[in-house]
Amino acid sequence: MRPAPFDYVAPTTIEEVVALLAEHGEDAKIVAGGQSLIPMMALRLARPAVLVDIGGVDSLQHVGPGSIGAGVTQATLEREAPHPLLAEVLPLIAHPAIRNRGTIGGSIAHADPAAELPAVALLCDAELVARGPAGERVIAAVDFFESYLTTALAPDEVLTEIRFPTHHRTGFAFREVSRRHGDFALVGAGARVTVDRAGDVVDQRLVFIGVGSTPVIAEDASELEPSDDVHATAAYRKHVAGVLARDVLLTARSRA
Repeated sequence: MRPAPFDYVAPTTIEEVVALLAEHGEDAKIVAGGQSLIPMMALRLARPAVLVDIGGVDSLQHVGPGSIGAGVTQATLEREAPHPLLAEVLPLIAHPAIRNRGTIGGSIAHADPAAELPAVALLCDAELVARGPAGERVIAAVDFFESYLTTALAPDEVLTEIRFPTHHRTGFAFREVSRRHGDFALVGAGARVTVDRAGDVVDQRLVFIGVGSTPVIAEDASELEPSDDVHATAAYRKHVAGVLARDVLLTARSRA
């Protein structure tokens, strides 16, 4: 199928992006790499009247130890990963052709519950910076993901930056199970483990993907309530989540 008719604009500054979103409201959609939105438009599951291409906004392209611009591609991060968890997770995302175009901000803002990067944001306690007509606001990752493909971003806001805090004496790990490499995960699990100077665990977090309408923070897999679908049963997902949870917790502990 072909997308429904739409207007296309390619601003070069965040100020232009915000002005366009304020002008067109919910009729506008932001596109960065287009790896999520364009297929939905082709199926007419999304029908924006105006497509705002932010690929030419240079201020969204920075990569630093604690901050990544939302427009940075996954392939760039795979080469320059400023965080050990990103280095582990990025090769699991789709295929090189997808990572060459897909962006970190696009994946997080799209909020697919089986996607890896939203889980990374939760595991790292990332701060997500949004820009709108009222200015800039910072949203904690735990408050960002609201439901399936739904976030705390307002229709007139654009995600501009992902900030990663520093974690001392902390290890991270992530594993997933999919039908084939590059497919969306049937189930995935990530862990963060922090130890004190004596080596005792003082904090840990588990995040699961593919088991709910958002990435899920849980104490263990027994708390999960996945659903059946054509790809896997709820019982299978829960069992695999438990196996992955043990693996990532032990691995993260060894890295702390």
